[in-house]
Amino acid sequence: MQNRIEKAKNIKLLILDVDGVLTDGKLFFDEQGREYKSFNARDGLGIKLLQKAGIQVAVISGRASKPVVLRMEMLGIDLVYLGQTDKGQAFKEIIAKVGCTPDQAAHVGDDLIDLPVLLQVGLAIAVQDASEYILPYIDWQTRLSGGQGAVREVCDFILQAQGKMDGLVNSFKKL
Repeated sequence: MQNRIEKAKNIKLLILDVDGVLTDGKLFFDEQGREYKSFNARDGLGIKLLQKAGIQVAVISGRASKPVVLRMEMLGIDLVYLGQTDKGQAFKEIIAKVGCTPDQAAHVGDDLIDLPVLLQVGLAIAVQDASEYILPYIDWQTRLSGGQGAVREVCDFILQAQGKMDGLVNSFKKL
């Protein structure tokens, strides 16, 4: 526990997978081929709290998806890399743009495609229902599953480790 708290204190960038992390991993299509996804509103607020605290958020997904583009626009996330078969390369581009080191980044993943990033970041995280094959390579596994508040759990953890959560909670008391 202490090791992951120390790692979380240094995080300046949170990188998220989409399917299985921001969503429950289910893919819905109608007869016209339009895709639908469900996102957790609490995850969205967690992301906004991180941003308010000065922590950048990025997304790397193996799939390209219009619903993801729309949701990321709503959340003000500009670093969106979709259709990435090589997530490791996308990771290198993101940290160069943000100007942080790999150990100042955290990644939340759920499956093998996330391993190239999980192996490079300072804080490697898997959601509760992640593939067992990535578990030996992570620092922490959330209590909650993908699409069920796992991202909010991660956001709260980072903010608490950095001593920023109380100030954010107090900012809502003043509204």
